[in-house]
Amino acid sequence: MQPAPPPGQGEATRSRGARTLALPWTRPGRAGRGPGLSLALASARERLKRTLALEAERRRLFIWLPVPMGIGILLYFAADREPALWAPLVGFALAAVGAVVLRRHPGAARALIALAAIFAGFAAATWRTASVASPLLDRPRIGQLTGFVESVESRDAGARLVILVTGLAGVEAAERPRRVRVNIRAGEVAPGDHIAAVARLLPPPGPARPGGYDFGRDAFFRGLGAVGSISGKITLTPPLQAPPPALQIAAALDRARNALTQRIASIGGGQAGAMAAALVTGKRGLITDTTHADLRAAGIYHIVSISGLHMVLAAGTIFWLVRALLALSQTLALRLPVKKIAALSAMAGSVAYCVFSGAEVATMRSLIMTLVMLGAILVDRPALSMRNLALAAMIVLLREPEALLGPSFQMSFGAVAALIAFAERWENRGRPQPPPALPWPLRPLWIAACGIVVTTLLATAATAPFGAFHFQTFNPFGLLGNALALPFVSLCVMPAAVFGVLAYPFGLDAPAWWLMGQASQVVLKLAHWVATIDHSTLVIPAFGTPALLCFVLSLLWATLWSTKLRLLAVLPLAAGVAVAAKPERPAILVERDGAGLAVRGPDDRLVIAGRPSRFVLEQWLSADGDGRKADDPSLRQGAACDPAGCVLSTRDGRSVAYAQERLAIIEDCRRADVVVTPIPWTAPCAARLIDRTALQRDGATALVTGLTGWRHHAAKQSGRSRPWNRQPPPQPMARTAPAPSVAESAPEAERLQ
Repeated sequence: MQPAPPPGQGEATRSRGARTLALPWTRPGRAGRGPGLSLALASARERLKRTLALEAERRRLFIWLPVPMGIGILLYFAADREPALWAPLVGFALAAVGAVVLRRHPGAARALIALAAIFAGFAAATWRTASVASPLLDRPRIGQLTGFVESVESRDAGARLVILVTGLAGVEAAERPRRVRVNIRAGEVAPGDHIAAVARLLPPPGPARPGGYDFGRDAFFRGLGAVGSISGKITLTPPLQAPPPALQIAAALDRARNALTQRIASIGGGQAGAMAAALVTGKRGLITDTTHADLRAAGIYHIVSISGLHMVLAAGTIFWLVRALLALSQTLALRLPVKKIAALSAMAGSVAYCVFSGAEVATMRSLIMTLVMLGAILVDRPALSMRNLALAAMIVLLREPEALLGPSFQMSFGAVAALIAFAERWENRGRPQPPPALPWPLRPLWIAACGIVVTTLLATAATAPFGAFHFQTFNPFGLLGNALALPFVSLCVMPAAVFGVLAYPFGLDAPAWWLMGQASQVVLKLAHWVATIDHSTLVIPAFGTPALLCFVLSLLWATLWSTKLRLLAVLPLAAGVAVAAKPERPAILVERDGAGLAVRGPDDRLVIAGRPSRFVLEQWLSADGDGRKADDPSLRQGAACDPAGCVLSTRDGRSVAYAQERLAIIEDCRRADVVVTPIPWTAPCAARLIDRTALQRDGATALVTGLTGWRHHAAKQSGRSRPWNRQPPPQPMARTAPAPSVAESAPEAERLQ
């Protein structure tokens, strides 16, 4: 037995034990700070657990699945060589099995589901590349081209053809492109014709600047192996074999589209008719550059690109028309599911509209979203929900993974996500009493006006970062342009288009096209008026991918969460703004073929030397936030030029020489800090040399001034070999015929973008 403690000692020990149990232990020197911090962290953890549990209870975790799928796609495009397909498939299978096995452990199961989505996106991108892969033209060529005309798009001067190649002079069958896109200035050809002509072709060019728009990648996924032009005579020749059935169907459909385009354009008249035809058939070749510029400046260019707005308006018109007609009969209205029949009719009409309008990438994405929304009506679920949007996004990413990198996918899904998130908050808002009722017709007008303003503000805010990243522009009067133009498009243009298409087979469509042309004329006048306002288009310096990723994270965080977690979206938003506010601006830009360069002069503006193509020069100015036109005389001020080349000075006083003759290269290598030449050069050079050989290897090149010297950025990264940017073989020094310049593909790149 232990001896009893002295009197009072047991009470003191028990008192200290009670205090020890009641108060947490603190290290010396941290008294007064440890308990509060520990309690705050514990409270924050508990609140986070409750918030995540509430999100899971609301089934909000499902709508995050497109995010890891997109991460998998980005990882695929970040690879420096083409991955094997079996690797992501095995990873997906293992992650999926693991999620099923650990389904009783929610945290682990959700992590494995996200990992499976990453592998699914990676596998989808790998499969997509393998399915569309076809040979690319190895180098610029001039020779006899034969093939079937797949599609014809009329333009102001000539037309643009997509040709399924059956023969190309000097190229073996295993190495010739499957499809080429060419411009013609004269000649009448129709889809399905087998033609022969002398064509000037070149491989689809890469970015005009490092980090810029990659025409070559987009052309690869569209099945184009070369671009160019036909300036001579086009001859109809008999094919050696019958065209494929798919080509016959596509050619017949394209002929019907061209016939309807000409009819709408002739009845509508002028640019209004051209715009009306583009809304119905998707053929935008008759719209002039001036009209394009006005629509962009007014912030309503989305009107002429068949996408979500047109698909929803067309489907909504069909849905309302069928439902209204069925509701006229009391027997049918009571005995049949009128709403579901109308939804099925709208789905059929949407599919037909998509096919007839060309089934382009943006149109297909809009169709998928529309079908998902209408399908929700068939199963008695809300048509407009974030779950449906997530499902549509996953279908699009699995079908066309490359769409994730383009502005169309980013802007369309970003805008819709913002609109749905606002609608969810609006429905769940607390309202103590209903607003005062306005008399008719003020109430519907007020609701329509508020709807246009709110949706335009939300869509503009959601899409502005993507527009600034891809196009380096912002249209501050887009709200005004949309508020003025959308009522005419929604109430006149698209309903007239639906009725015109229905009346077209009966030959009674002329009044619909006339009405559509009149409403389109009003829209164009409004767009021109908005475009003439000062600063209707602001040019923004290009910012990098890290800033865009911050903006994307902010948008996802604000729209996909339903609790107060969404308030944390301000953190990546602030980070994105901070990074985008200080973009890295190159000191020297060199065109991919060495035809010209731009140097940042002492006044911090670009100075041009050589003869860069107009398209490339416009890309440089836009990325630099420079509002000058490509033909502005001030672009040449600051360059000392003679027939042998030019000499320019950078902002920090370094000299840059552009040499067009071999003797000039020898002299410039002794005097200049940087020498750029379109001539291959193998002799030693004391200056930093960028010659034709380096440009063939690296593509468009940029030099950035650093603390320790020049930092080199190239459009083609060394060591990367992907199907759309394989290194060309070395070209011989002497050529029997002049090869087409890369600049000739500039209009093609501009049209595709």
